[in-house]
Amino acid sequence: MPLENNFQHDELSRKNPGERLRVADLTDVVPPDSPAWGESMANCGVSLSQAGVASVLFLHGSLHGTDLFGMQRLDEAGGLKRGYSRGVSGVDALLAAMREESNGIPLLPGGLKPPLANDHATTHFLDEQIGDAGNFTEAYIESFRKALNQKPAHPISCYRLLWASEHHHLGRALAAVRLVDELHKHCTEQHLGAGHRILVQAHGQAGLVLALVSNLLCSSPITGRPKLFSMLRSYAEQAGQPDLAGMVDRTESLLSTVAPLNGAALDIVTFGTPVRYGWDPSGIGNLLHIVNHRHLRTDGKSWLAKMELPQITMEMPIAWGGDYVQELAVAGSDAVPATEAAKAANKMIWELVEPYDGFERWLECARRAVRFPSEGRCLLVDYKDSTGSTNPRDHYFGHAVYTRRHTLLFNLMQIVRAFYAP
Repeated sequence: MPLENNFQHDELSRKNPGERLRVADLTDVVPPDSPAWGESMANCGVSLSQAGVASVLFLHGSLHGTDLFGMQRLDEAGGLKRGYSRGVSGVDALLAAMREESNGIPLLPGGLKPPLANDHATTHFLDEQIGDAGNFTEAYIESFRKALNQKPAHPISCYRLLWASEHHHLGRALAAVRLVDELHKHCTEQHLGAGHRILVQAHGQAGLVLALVSNLLCSSPITGRPKLFSMLRSYAEQAGQPDLAGMVDRTESLLSTVAPLNGAALDIVTFGTPVRYGWDPSGIGNLLHIVNHRHLRTDGKSWLAKMELPQITMEMPIAWGGDYVQELAVAGSDAVPATEAAKAANKMIWELVEPYDGFERWLECARRAVRFPSEGRCLLVDYKDSTGSTNPRDHYFGHAVYTRRHTLLFNLMQIVRAFYAP
């Protein structure tokens, strides 16, 4: 995407990423907390510290209790009830495998659903219920922090943020604004400025939140930014949420300054993020997209996923081709906001950020099988998580492996190699 992307959707290019692309396999896993693991983590900490990384933020949502594949939009607003799927071989079985009530992923106890609160009670509850499946647990963060800070003279702060997990345009836009506000507060409290870097690791749709953040941080006065803030402010007022309206106003004012992060650079890594919103590289630092992927194509285009109906319906239950959530939760899919005011605001934001809607457009985007956005470096990894199990809780359709404890060191070493290696 160009500089001053101005909230344009990614172009979904199927071209070879060329030099942007690397491929890796998860091999020779070092047991977490072993001496060799600790030494390797410590060396990574030195590399981060020498590059100026002062903080590492882990941004994630929940796989449980959310419409993971975005089937609500397809079913309720995308035209399926009007028969748009007629004649598409295998699509009914695929949609059944994606629906919340039939995809095999249980709801959270007590019926907890988005918006999820970023508080200790909620994160502790998720840690207990789903462990490290698509969830940066407190144990993960603490282990990361201790191992990383064995050698640097100045400790690197490490913390997690649970975003609200509202898988629609309004929810992601509000999360993006909140994140900019949070990052500004963090920079102020930690006295971060020019020469410092913040490394954000974002799982799944949290990466889409970061894509919107990259557009918000554009240093030029793009036309989409005031439009987006006006929509969010209007929604906050209609919803009777003065605190939200105040946060929107505060963040809009902050972004009018020359250095909203006090001059600190923002490096971003996404894990299994669907290709939807375009990225604006002008206001951020390094950008890397990591995707769980196994090459199944026969046409030589190893950088693309395989999207053939009805075969994909047989491969998906064992995560044979890698991350199917990343592949299928594309434009046209989404959760549906709960209130009429939220639905109206969501529609206005949709018109700004995504020109695709309806079942036919979703199928078109899914069949493009694109693994990476048009901006940033790309890393395809075979995480070896397809074991033949048809229990979604063993792999979550290839979408959970990024946050598992045993992949922590591997992921960090890939990030150091991409961003901070001398």
